[in-house]
Formats: sequence, C-alpha cells, structure tokens
Amino acid sequence: MERTLVLIKPDGVQRGLTGEIIQRFERKGLKLVAMKFMMVTKEIAQKHYAEHIRKPFYPGLEKFITSSPVVAMVWEGTNAIQKVRIMMGATNPDDAVPGTIRADYAMEKGQNLVHGSDMPESAAREIGIFFKPDEIIDWARASEPWVYEQN
Repeated sequence: MERTLVLIKPDGVQRGLTGEIIQRFERKGLKLVAMKFMMVTKEIAQKHYAEHIRKPFYPGLEKFITSSPVVAMVWEGTNAIQKVRIMMGATNPDDAVPGTIRADYAMEKGQNLVHGSDMPESAAREIGIFFKPDEIIDWARASEPWVYEQN
C-alpha cells in the first residue's frame, strides 16, 4: 500500500471544510493512518516548501501556511498519491474538473484548500516532516475486503 501526505491548509480549516475533505477520502476507500491539528512553524514551512524558498512567491506562501492551523494527515491505499491528486483537482481551481475538492470549493490558486504529495519520494520526505514514525498507525479496517480485491 502506498502512503501520501495531505494537508488541509489554513483556508480549508477556517472555512469549516475539514470534515467534508476527510469524508471524501474516506468514501473513496483510502485509509487514514495519521492525523494532527497543528500550526505550521516557519521552520516546518521552509522544510516542506524547500524547493520554493528562492522563488518570488515564497514569502506569501510561508505567511499563508503559518497563518492558521492545518490538518496534517497520512492516507494509505493502492495508488494513494495519484488518487488523492485526482480528487484534489488542478492547483488552479479554474482548471480543476468539477467534482474535485478545488473545483467545488476553491476560488483562487493561492488559496486552494489542500496539499497532496506528488510522487513517492516527496511523500516519504513530506510525511517525515510532519510525523514521527510512531505517530503513523498500522491498522486493519473491517471494510478493506469490500474496497480492495482479494487475491
């Protein structure tokens, strides 16, 4: 099973969309294996967005992500990274397919509600920024035989 990091960003938390967003991933069949409600510090923001630090938009990004609590989560499932990214929709909500989180709820690219890892290497790195190994729970969900084909 693949794991991915998902953040419900400050705008999603402030707008009261946390439950709706979590529900979408659960209904898809993904399994929540870690979650915390937290403030992103400047240090965490710099680690998480390391590839953007020298870009002109970074100061605004850091100000936004540290402005209010986020919900950090690790989701698990077959092709979890791709499934989450499809469910989130395009970064710019104007380009997102109807039915995706961003198309349904976001108005602007800079406040697009959620973050999801884009590949296995970044998922591993990002999960390590937000969670210690003992904060990720391996558990069996009773519905798994109804979600995944059994061989």
